[in-house]
Amino acid sequence: MPSVPARAKISAAPSRHVYDVIVIGGQLGGAVAAALLAKRGYRTLLVDHDGLGPGYEHGGYLLPYAPFVAPSLKALPSFDEVLTELGLNTVAQRMQKPSAPDLQLVLPRSRIDLTAEEPRRLAELGRELGEAGAQVNSAYKLLAGAHEGTDAFFLEHPNLPPDGFFQSYGLKRQIGRHPGLAALPGPAEDGPALSLIRGLLPFVSFLDAPAGPVALGRALSQALLALSRFPGDREGLRELLTRKLTDLGGEVLGRDGGDPAVVEQLVFDGGRLTGVKVVRSENEYRAACVVAATDSAALRRLVPEKKQHRGLVAALDLVATKRFLFAVNWVLPVDALPRGMGELVLLDTGDAELAPLLVQTLPVRKVGAKLDSETERVVCAGAFVPATTRDLGQDTLKGLADRISSHLERLMPFARERATLVSAPYLDADGVRGSRLLPHPLCEVDSAKVLGVTGLAQRTPVKNLFLASREVLPGLGLEGEVLAGARTARLVQVMLKKRDPLRH
Repeated sequence: MPSVPARAKISAAPSRHVYDVIVIGGQLGGAVAAALLAKRGYRTLLVDHDGLGPGYEHGGYLLPYAPFVAPSLKALPSFDEVLTELGLNTVAQRMQKPSAPDLQLVLPRSRIDLTAEEPRRLAELGRELGEAGAQVNSAYKLLAGAHEGTDAFFLEHPNLPPDGFFQSYGLKRQIGRHPGLAALPGPAEDGPALSLIRGLLPFVSFLDAPAGPVALGRALSQALLALSRFPGDREGLRELLTRKLTDLGGEVLGRDGGDPAVVEQLVFDGGRLTGVKVVRSENEYRAACVVAATDSAALRRLVPEKKQHRGLVAALDLVATKRFLFAVNWVLPVDALPRGMGELVLLDTGDAELAPLLVQTLPVRKVGAKLDSETERVVCAGAFVPATTRDLGQDTLKGLADRISSHLERLMPFARERATLVSAPYLDADGVRGSRLLPHPLCEVDSAKVLGVTGLAQRTPVKNLFLASREVLPGLGLEGEVLAGARTARLVQVMLKKRDPLRH
């Protein structure tokens, strides 16, 4: 079985204090930008700041924060392009492990195994749904292939979000040359099976209320084409890029013991950003450009003297988290899993507040062990809940965990009594910084949404501060993170070509 990439070497004391670019934040877009810039010859420092890490520790196990849905790389041409430039395409392909089946739907009276192979899928739908199965198959096939008609547009590296009048005008003309963007079908809603399939959308997007063909169709289509899992999930992908960064001469800043470094504040000289200060360090790390790959709320806290930087603060305040993914983990013996249960399950809970539950079965590893357990698995179940739930206290969170567990008991009768551990990150991830407990927020951005997918502008009111977070293209999910990171690398290059980064 492919293993998680070895963690990149963490430097407690980097070899220099002046860089071309500093990337702060643990999101995937930051790792993409950092690796690409290092590959192109720029001195790059990555400060993890709020990275999730490989999981949280509880009861001697290393457990996931939430289920993670990854489309196949063949459905993400922009990511394939990045990996090819970095020489990682073959490695990433080998790491990828398809779900078996791709997706399993569990409704009150039926269980449907959806696979990429149409004959098997059609037979399965016919067995469960009778004559309606052919209709569901046609809709599923249409959805799964819908993104292919828009791939050419995204491979042109469009300026999303556009910056200013001229980019907006050029982007409109570019969109006009791709009629498939307007024709992309949204998820079908007819019947309980198709409605449940539509319920996968928030798990592959970061927008709370997506609207428009691209926002409703592209990320969902990519996921339905072929669902996969990477060892270590999102963190496994990020570690692959971070390892490449260090191989290329870039540096990753951390404290002794390999814990991620935490940025204390951004350092300004008047209106110009000069670098960052890190907690428990007297050093100031300076750079000509800074890239932020962290959520706007976390970045806002790093801005000193906010009145002097009203423009930046106002831009970051355009984002509001509306919902977040709340998860529960059960550690079970392998033989306690129901026969025929898929590795990735969408469960119709019948609960209007929880909506569908995404259930993922993953390998589990004990703390300190080098290999996954062969006799146990972790079942991670997640549902989206209002952001205000976090403020309602431990009793409310515990009640929410119990509700999710009750649905798991229906899905896996008699399994709970054999569980080695029942855990929820929001209740049991002791000592974890609060921002790290949002592995998958759904946000609302108070700005114009081009194609329904854009969020914060990558150029901020601070000239040399760029954004590469999931809030830039939230409607494109994983692909949006990659596109934001790749575009940020280009923007940084344009700026650094104009001046010597060591002259401050």
